[in-house]
Amino acid sequence: MQAHAGRREEQALTGRDVSGATEWNARHTMTLQSEDCRPGAERGLTPVLGGTTNERRWYAVFTLPQNEKSAAKQLALRGVEAFLPTYETVRVWKNRQRVRTVLPLFPTYLFVRIDCRQRGRVLESPGVLHIVGNSREQVSVPDAEIELLRSGVRGRNMEPYRELVVGKKVRIKSGSMEGVEGVLVRKGNGLRFVLALEMINQFAAIEVDAEDLEPVVE
Repeated sequence: MQAHAGRREEQALTGRDVSGATEWNARHTMTLQSEDCRPGAERGLTPVLGGTTNERRWYAVFTLPQNEKSAAKQLALRGVEAFLPTYETVRVWKNRQRVRTVLPLFPTYLFVRIDCRQRGRVLESPGVLHIVGNSREQVSVPDAEIELLRSGVRGRNMEPYRELVVGKKVRIKSGSMEGVEGVLVRKGNGLRFVLALEMINQFAAIEVDAEDLEPVVE
């Protein structure tokens, strides 16, 4: 009784409902924790994320095996911009029938363009395991590299590159992909620009014209 009387007395003096304030504080703390999408926050680390919360950047997302397409659809349903690079290949079945198939360029990986506040939406999406980064922060992918992958998908002139990358280091010198560096290799009678996505240890080979490239001086 004395506790209730003390609370009523404090409320009368301060104009605040002490019990309600305590409850609001608890709810507000939970909300802040759920909205703290900065890397490391969930592990008690000091989060680091470049730019502002309103700045949308591309990030690589690690998915369940053979769930890349369904994960991309689930992300789209949640209002998240997702990009799954694909390529076409021809497979020969036992009956010798040749079938053209579309496969993910980087198995178990896709890309999302998000700001900090959308991170939870990505991590809660079915098929998603985590956003690629290091122990301190998420690592964004340059817009120009995503544009290069998109151009390869549109032109159907891109494929995974799983051989040893040996060749001349070059740079795209103009257009929306200006500044992207890679290695120039030969395949048959054509040239391939091999893009290395080091954070996911994957490589993509894209057909290029020699006049679009310039050598990189080490």
